[in-house]
Amino acid sequence: MTAPTADASQPAVPYGTPDAPRIAVRGEARLEVDPEIARIGITVAARGRDRRSALDDLTRRNAGVLDLVKSYGDAVERLETGAFSITPELTKHGRGERVRTYHGSVHITAELTDFTALGELTTRLADLELTRVDGPWWALRPDSPAHREARKKAVTEAVQRAREYAEALGTTLSALVELADIGAESSPPAYPQAPGRMRSAAYGAAAEDAPAAPLDLEPQRQRVHAQINARFTMVPPQL
Repeated sequence: MTAPTADASQPAVPYGTPDAPRIAVRGEARLEVDPEIARIGITVAARGRDRRSALDDLTRRNAGVLDLVKSYGDAVERLETGAFSITPELTKHGRGERVRTYHGSVHITAELTDFTALGELTTRLADLELTRVDGPWWALRPDSPAHREARKKAVTEAVQRAREYAEALGTTLSALVELADIGAESSPPAYPQAPGRMRSAAYGAAAEDAPAAPLDLEPQRQRVHAQINARFTMVPPQL
């Protein structure tokens, strides 16, 4: 009979020895920072008795929305068009496939960095005919300095914690054995998205003579979290 073997998927744990005792600690940091970007979703709709009129109205309204968003210049970092659809609606009664009306829609995503312009643009978009605005969703850029700062703080905390354990034994750290992100030795966990959605504006009617007052949007603080595992050896204590 062969001896049972260790699970190959589990990494070997570097145990210490009496001559080089080991300390294993976890470092963690949580920061709250201002967002760097805000995203809004825009849905432009049209409805007509025939396909061509619905398409013409949708094209006109879509062009108006794009022109309005682009008029904000550098405040808009990204503008993308997503799904487009023209859907027939059949009559509920009667024989045959008789089309009652056609529904059209275009979905647009805009990403802004100027939050002063965000409230005004959101209000002006919501004031357009058959235009829906969702958001904003606040976020940090993937390369935001906040992520680096959180990782540095997590490492600092791990070193400080290990030193405190060593001091409690009347000794000091001697070497770093390993430093790893949580889960680095296994499959990465699937983190759910946290969009940070604040509010949405439903389909607006035709614009009034007097423009609507800009929405007052308060940026939602973003939470940044970093965790690491660290292993050290220390000078053998005199117990």
